[in-house]
Amino acid sequence: MTADNLVIGGMAAFSSVDYPQHLAATLFLQGCPWRCHYCHNPHLIPLEPGDEKVTWQQARRHLERRQGLLDAVVFSGGEPTIQKALLPALQQTRAMKFRNGLHTGAPHLKLLERLLPWLDWVGLDIKALPADYEIITTNRHSGQESWAAISALQDSGLDFECRMTWHAALQSPEHVIAVGQRLADQGVRRFAVQIARSAQMLNASIGAGYLSLDETQNVSNNLAPLFETFDIRE
Repeated sequence: MTADNLVIGGMAAFSSVDYPQHLAATLFLQGCPWRCHYCHNPHLIPLEPGDEKVTWQQARRHLERRQGLLDAVVFSGGEPTIQKALLPALQQTRAMKFRNGLHTGAPHLKLLERLLPWLDWVGLDIKALPADYEIITTNRHSGQESWAAISALQDSGLDFECRMTWHAALQSPEHVIAVGQRLADQGVRRFAVQIARSAQMLNASIGAGYLSLDETQNVSNNLAPLFETFDIRE
């Protein structure tokens, strides 16, 4: 398996938000084992690419031209860890002197663990408390390995952030606060709550999920004191 086998559904040539405090190019990899109701990239769920596909050679040429201008490469998705070609791609970007970032829900811990030596930062998506994962992902076997990934990241010494997507039809403020409290209890230092984007969702029937200012303020008041950094992102 080589990096040429990487199935890329799209690329953001320049991003200031996908890797904290660094300018990055972001590659969106195809394929995901979950079907989260609020998924805003449903076109990335199948392993087969759509019209916006990018080859690894095209991505590599872009990165070569941006050496010295970009700091990092972020591999997002979909769920990037399910692609075996991700490892050789990370090895190539590391050889090009880029920082490597990863956005993952960590559905399979072993797939994440093999990548850790080649990563510099991870954004770990935590969907819910372990017992509530199926409500979000529609996969009853999800949750345990995602939460176990926290310890693996802590043991690796990598910089990482946990983030949770909040949709009012699926999670109450109390659910979000409970997730944050458990993360803090496990020693997580950075946590971000992302408001679900309703313009394009896998399951549009759940609606826009309006959140009031009182609800978001309640979550912020309860969780901000527990972390070194805490954000609610829209």
